Amino acid sequence: MTINTTQSAPFVIATRESRLAMWQAEHVQALLQAAGHRIDLLGMTTKGDQILDRTLSKVGGKGLFVKELELALEEGRADLAVHSLKDVPMELPEGFELACVMEREDPRDAFVSPQYASLAELPQGSVVGTSSLRRQALLQALRPDLRIEPLRGNLDTRLRKLDEGQYAAIVLAAAGLKRLGLASRIRHIFEPEEMLPSAGQGALGIEIRSGRNDLKQALAPLAHQQTWLTVAAERAVSRAMGGSCSVPLAAHGRWSGATLRLDAAWGDVEGSQPLIRAQIESSSITDLASAEALGAAVADKLKAAGAKVSTS
Repeated sequence: MTINTTQSAPFVIATRESRLAMWQAEHVQALLQAAGHRIDLLGMTTKGDQILDRTLSKVGGKGLFVKELELALEEGRADLAVHSLKDVPMELPEGFELACVMEREDPRDAFVSPQYASLAELPQGSVVGTSSLRRQALLQALRPDLRIEPLRGNLDTRLRKLDEGQYAAIVLAAAGLKRLGLASRIRHIFEPEEMLPSAGQGALGIEIRSGRNDLKQALAPLAHQQTWLTVAAERAVSRAMGGSCSVPLAAHGRWSGATLRLDAAWGDVEGSQPLIRAQIESSSITDLASAEALGAAVADKLKAAGAKVSTS
């Protein structure tokens, strides 16, 4: 639907200034412009981008990537913010809402190495880089002999550290590599059976201030209902388990026809317990409430099997 372009001012997208975040914002900008809207970008550097010497779980979690963007929305300097959904806290602040979830890119994790073609080829004791506790737990379940070392920074920084020889391999989201035209760097993509993805991985979410019906109407054509239902179920698992990045937790949904299968895995942050897994299939996921109920049910199975709710 083409709209009237005589609106008084353009919509402003708040975005982090990393190359991947800018790609995501520009992607949304292009789609909205094609529908007749005027769109400007407001680039920002968040605390999550600035603090690179510590893991996210030790400095405040994934919300560090979105707080400054939300402040820009609150102060009226921006109208919407484009996020990687895996970086969005499970509970949004009062007065904010997720107005759109777009069709998902590849949600899987990618093995990247200049020398080795797969995780199995790594020599014993090799150093693998990731700051995700989820990836750390899943990697250690696959290869207990590996040394997992922290890896922070934007995508280009992480690849540079790999190329400098600081790591034998690193694990990244396949979606980011593909979006930036770096798919050739991928040596192996982990299937969910090998390494279960993070809740929301590969999906873009658009956050707005509550009550902005003009924005909801503009964003409606960009929404992908099946992706939205899937990530709502995944995020409900994380919310029920404490919604924190301080514990290894994976949640991933896959559709087969009209049936959504939701898998989850929980790891002990101390590494003293084996991974706990849970899975439920449902053919009655038709709205966000039923998707979130499925996620809560999977979380209940995790807890019944011994998984602990994060309190940090």
